[in-house]
Amino acid sequence: MEDIYVKPGNQERGWNDPPQFSYGLQTARTPQRNVLNKRPVMPDAAAPPKTPHSSPSGPLPCGVAPPPAGRAPEWKATPPAATAEPKRIQGDEDCGQSEAEPDAEGVAEVLQRALATCRGDVAPQVCNDMEKRLRLFKDNWTSGRLSLPVRRRMSALSREVQAGRWDQADEIHRSLMVDHVTEVSQWMVGVKRLIAETRKLHPEVSDHGDACQL
Repeated sequence: MEDIYVKPGNQERGWNDPPQFSYGLQTARTPQRNVLNKRPVMPDAAAPPKTPHSSPSGPLPCGVAPPPAGRAPEWKATPPAATAEPKRIQGDEDCGQSEAEPDAEGVAEVLQRALATCRGDVAPQVCNDMEKRLRLFKDNWTSGRLSLPVRRRMSALSREVQAGRWDQADEIHRSLMVDHVTEVSQWMVGVKRLIAETRKLHPEVSDHGDACQL
């Protein structure tokens, strides 16, 4: 998956700058660490040690076939436990899926309709600021200054806004701010405010999961 990655550290700070993990890897569930401060349990000195049957002519346990002559029994190592899968952010597609370019006009239209629902209930200066940020977002997209992962996540964010799934839209907003802050910092604050203001006007959509046609 192209957006589950480890980016190199900031080369301007130094060669040993730590790497930057993507939002999906940061929110992944880490496996529990082994406790190393437990004292091992000592065997009971009074109890005789348990040894396998030493007589070669003695009977084998029921249901166990004897090993073939001249060959030692083969032992298979137990595979390690699978680690937790990184958290997937909606809008990230696998490499095998379609590489179709997201529609800039469709994404901008959904966000503009959401802004139109806020006018009349939200302060005019707030709506004007959101409109300015959305216009900057569209200009950055059409001028080729947004990478494909950012365009895909914004397309997914617009679908969540249109459906009224505010928690999912806010989660995509946070992932963009973590993984692509240099690309989105100038206009993402307007998208965040748009999600919050539209959510106030349509809270029932989030509660009942009904589709919201903005």
